[in-house]
Amino acid sequence: MSAEPATSTLTLDISRTDNIAIVRCSGKLVAAVAGSFLNEVKPLISECKQITLDLSNLTHMDSMGIGATVRLYVSAKSAGCDLRLINLGKRIRQLLGVTNLLGVFAVVGEDGVKLP
Repeated sequence: MSAEPATSTLTLDISRTDNIAIVRCSGKLVAAVAGSFLNEVKPLISECKQITLDLSNLTHMDSMGIGATVRLYVSAKSAGCDLRLINLGKRIRQLLGVTNLLGVFAVVGEDGVKLP
């Protein structure tokens, strides 16, 4: 978990079952915490076949947060790991849409169905 200032707090709750990890992100994924986000999630790539980032409680993401997420995606894909995003809030969905990244990530609903 991150111990950054309250204005840029990101907390991660990581649960694992077999070869699947679910990372519940809460707060803001911004420049001040992008490095710690990568440091906590990237090791899961070599240990899991699937990583799901649950963004239901993510309130803000800046360019460094997007970059960190893209780096995870590239590393996961190279290692044969499936990185998925679920429960995108309206702001995060819009941000990924504007940057043309929404179609890159596997975005699924809570029931595991891929969303358009």
